[in-house]
Amino acid sequence: QLQFVESGGGLVQPGGSLRLSCTASGFTLVGYDIRWFRQAPGKEREGVSCISGSDSSTNYVDSVKGRFTISRDNAKNAVFLQMNSLKPEDTAVYYCAATTGDCSSPRSFYRYWGQGTQVTVSS
Repeated sequence: QLQFVESGGGLVQPGGSLRLSCTASGFTLVGYDIRWFRQAPGKEREGVSCISGSDSSTNYVDSVKGRFTISRDNAKNAVFLQMNSLKPEDTAVYYCAATTGDCSSPRSFYRYWGQGTQVTVSS
């Protein structure tokens, strides 16, 4: 089955850190732009950060700039999201997905969705 497997979520206090991993299963992520999404209860899924498959350029939604860092390791067939200074509003299920378009592609252009990993930020 072609999909991503996300891991690394958990319960963390405000101000804490987590490192999420997203590993491709059944395909290689070389050449794909990869985006992390998140979905909080009762809210729409939003794009958080994206990394290019061509030059590893990155972008971030304003609410996480300066706190989150996306990276990729093609040799490990994985993408990572380092999340620092976590806030309660970061609580969500985090997913990754790939596009053969580019990081500006709409959500419908992304595929290989995994089951997600839960991140809960609470004291």
